[in-house]
Amino acid sequence: MTPAQISEKAEALCRRAPVIPVLVVDTVAQAQPLAAALVAGGLPVLEVTLRTPAALDVIAEMSRVPGGIVGAGTVLTPEDVAAAKQAGARFAVSPGATDRLLDACEREDLPLLPGAATATEAMALLERGYSVQKFFPAGAIGGAPALKALGAPLPQVRFCPTGGINAASAPDYLALANVLCVGGSWVAPKKLVEAGDFAAITELARKAAAL
Repeated sequence: MTPAQISEKAEALCRRAPVIPVLVVDTVAQAQPLAAALVAGGLPVLEVTLRTPAALDVIAEMSRVPGGIVGAGTVLTPEDVAAAKQAGARFAVSPGATDRLLDACEREDLPLLPGAATATEAMALLERGYSVQKFFPAGAIGGAPALKALGAPLPQVRFCPTGGINAASAPDYLALANVLCVGGSWVAPKKLVEAGDFAAITELARKAAAL
């Protein structure tokens, strides 16, 4: 898959809903009910970060939920790419980008949202053919005003900002012309997941889907 094809598929995923839940899941038992709750609330595209030992098994379990499109986040290496794809991930998200990581996603035909935090990083990705990128860590590097400023000289790049975004700040990002969607963890708070209150998570997802 070429970088342009990868960005085309990434854009299609980003346009499915205004929010991509960023999920850190500790146990496989939480996987299916959590995914089902989010999909029921109108958020079908789910990012499971590779930050827990259970993450790959969680991706495999969530992939069985009808209507869900499950991807792997915090993908850092070619080994992560191969493992994520084998687990059933349909896309990948990375905090930054390296040639080895980009090569691996292109080789494995895995759509990628590569991370960029500066104009130089965004330009380097664009030069390679990636017109859809992740803006990270959004909140820490200036938030929506920074992303709006980046859009002036680089209008051809579309972003999914992630990092420090919540229900209150998400609309500021979504109002920008260069934003396709946002990534956030507020739709699946750890305390609700641990309590098994998936009805409350569905309600949070419903509100996020309406943004």
